[in-house]
Amino acid sequence: MASRDPLASESAATSLKRARMLFDGQDARSIFVPPLDAALEQAAVQRRRAHRHDSNSNSNTKNGNDANTKKAPPGQALVVSTVTDDHDEELATTTAAAATANSSTAGVLARIHADKTQPITTNATAAAAASGNNILVKSPSERNAHIPTPTWHAPWKLATVLSSHLGWVRCIAMDPTNKLFATGSADRTIKIWSLPKAVVGANDALQLTLTGHISAVRGLAFSDRHPYLFSAGEDKQIKCWDLETNQVVRHYHGHLSGIFCLALHPTLDLLVTGGRDAVARVWDMRTKTQVHCLTGHDHTVAAVATQSVHPAVITGSHDTTVKLWDLVAGKCATTLTHHQKSIRAIAKPSFERTFVSGAADCLKKWQSKDGRFLKSFTGHKAVVNAMAVNDDGVLVSGGDDGSMHFWDYKTGHNFQSTQTQVQPGSLDAENGIMATAFDLTGTRLITGETDKSIKIWKQDENASQVTHPIDTAAWRKKCIAEAKQRF
Repeated sequence: MASRDPLASESAATSLKRARMLFDGQDARSIFVPPLDAALEQAAVQRRRAHRHDSNSNSNTKNGNDANTKKAPPGQALVVSTVTDDHDEELATTTAAAATANSSTAGVLARIHADKTQPITTNATAAAAASGNNILVKSPSERNAHIPTPTWHAPWKLATVLSSHLGWVRCIAMDPTNKLFATGSADRTIKIWSLPKAVVGANDALQLTLTGHISAVRGLAFSDRHPYLFSAGEDKQIKCWDLETNQVVRHYHGHLSGIFCLALHPTLDLLVTGGRDAVARVWDMRTKTQVHCLTGHDHTVAAVATQSVHPAVITGSHDTTVKLWDLVAGKCATTLTHHQKSIRAIAKPSFERTFVSGAADCLKKWQSKDGRFLKSFTGHKAVVNAMAVNDDGVLVSGGDDGSMHFWDYKTGHNFQSTQTQVQPGSLDAENGIMATAFDLTGTRLITGETDKSIKIWKQDENASQVTHPIDTAAWRKKCIAEAKQRF
């Protein structure tokens, strides 16, 4: 085998031939196996020594060396340094860069030595070092708190005051043509006003007064498809008024106690009412028959809202719960129990499938499809009796202490808080807000108050983001404080 031609031996294409040529004689090993290099042998010895040294200090590396990770520039090895001196860290990074660029035998040995003595940090290690020991619960801070950007809205100011009722104004309804609005009062009357004349404070703004209830009127609603006005009161009566003849054409009998809220279905000829008998009743407005009796609340049903998609009926009660109802089956689909106080108002916008429920503890925003909780609007320290939202995303809430809060609906930013003033001759305690409603344009706000007056509010035309900027510092502080709370 020693006399065999090396070219002939290299022509062996299979591993079997090479194996036979390798083990037939001692001299054939020099054909395939390169000679032993002293430098490589020394490097192997040093590598084994370093490996034994790393195994002894492995526990120390796991305890605290991940914090000394230094990010190397692109194209260089990312090396974990166990020293704290800046000069040594720079030297370690430079050594790793030189090891990457050098392709000689000495460079390879230096790279092997560096890789064995200083382990490479992976993305998982860096993430673990960044997260620290807070694996199960991570305390919120300014860096991870979600701070949405609120939309700027102009502040609102009082424009007109109307005085005609002799009792608390308990409900307001807007006409579909946006020319009229109706108000119901504790003086048992319903008054219909001309909106254009009422805005400018004309003396002939009052168009009509309807009498027929024998107790306070608590609910009003105009029909979008018929010339009807529906009213409900504490006298257990539901009346359908024909606005062409100004007479009652239908009565709906069934409630066992006073009726506190009323709403019309947007697409079907259905009427939903709720009252002190702790049920919500669904009526066919044409046949006057009761379609469903929605039972499940344990106390007075004080607020009701309807929508064209499932769930079609939303009710809020004094038992601190909100219920979403399946109108086809006549059963409760979801019960929301986040509130701790009586729910007296529900507002639903037209631009998204959400709604807001108002109580004395706070306002809460929900997903109307499945009742998923979205966020809380905190800051209103009063019993919320009425709420309304316009298409511009302005939510207004009125309390029984005369306080009015204006919110950005999407973010929950309270951009204005004001206090209503009682009229001359009224007590200071008679400054509660019982009803709120926007006109169809969203530029006028109508409130009914306990001083027997009707106030019309409008946006300040001279306001801008320069004169009334958003207090971002207070908004950021509030978001961080809410993120630290456990709901």
